[in-house]
Amino acid sequence: MLVTILGSGGFLGQKLAARLVEGGQAGRRSVTGLTLFDLHTPRPPAGAAFPIRCIAGDLTDPVALAAAIPPGTAVVVHLAAVVSAAAEADLDLGLRVNVRGTHGVLSACRAVGGRPRMVFASSVASFSGGQAAVLADDARQLPGNSYGAQKAMAELLLQDASRRGLIDTVSLRLPTVIVRPGRPNKAASSFVSAILREPLLGLPASLPVPEDFAVWICSPRRAVDWLLQAMTMATAPLGLDRGINPPGRRVTVGEMLAALETVAGPAARALVTAAPDPAIAAIMGGWPAAFTAERARRLGFAEQDDMEAILRAFIEDDLAATRAEREAG
Repeated sequence: MLVTILGSGGFLGQKLAARLVEGGQAGRRSVTGLTLFDLHTPRPPAGAAFPIRCIAGDLTDPVALAAAIPPGTAVVVHLAAVVSAAAEADLDLGLRVNVRGTHGVLSACRAVGGRPRMVFASSVASFSGGQAAVLADDARQLPGNSYGAQKAMAELLLQDASRRGLIDTVSLRLPTVIVRPGRPNKAASSFVSAILREPLLGLPASLPVPEDFAVWICSPRRAVDWLLQAMTMATAPLGLDRGINPPGRRVTVGEMLAALETVAGPAARALVTAAPDPAIAAIMGGWPAAFTAERARRLGFAEQDDMEAILRAFIEDDLAATRAEREAG
């Protein structure tokens, strides 16, 4: 099957591409070609047994999208987005990329025909409820931020296109993914990775929320597992509802820092200092900190490992490359 990953310059897109190259397939379907698309030309993984095209372009440019999603494309994984704090700061940019860009992706998929599978990376930010919430699978999406609203709008657009038989959508409402490799980004949730990643690099980190602040999280390894499953899973059981809340893990900041101390020692924990940021706390404080995720479990989506396992996986997978990137400037 031909696969396209939009937003493949980001860390999840890079990890998904590497897993496809490593295994040569998603589920029981063999990959015969891969297109990587982002605003800047993505880096291809080495060792592929199939052709890889790397394309730079704007998500709102129909010509660029037509090149990224050629005839015969079977699966499109849509990871491209303006992230939470950036979408809140610039409404027009968020609408252009997250809503109109997704409409453009839908149009490109319609043009190739054959009802391609669309795996859409939605977000827990499309819900509200706050720290005390434990949301069931049928909870109403009522976002309290522009990013979440844009993700919910895109979900509805893609769900209706699936209902009409134009595409075959699976929308994964991803938890906050930690530990992110590389450098901090403009997501409101960026600090959740930073308070773990920076101390592992021997660098200080600021904590903008109290230690009892809870977050619904998953690891990069598990997020890629879920994306791979969504690429080839049977969608008939989903019916009209194409949104899935994967089984992440609720952890408090204090629990994250305790795991950091266990894995890396008290000196690493000491590098994290309180620096309250009401704007970040307001955005993330509206996101639910837990989901029941019963539907995802019935569909076979894997559970998330504990915090110590997440930290050890980051050390194994990404710490050396992240340190090299930082040292290179």
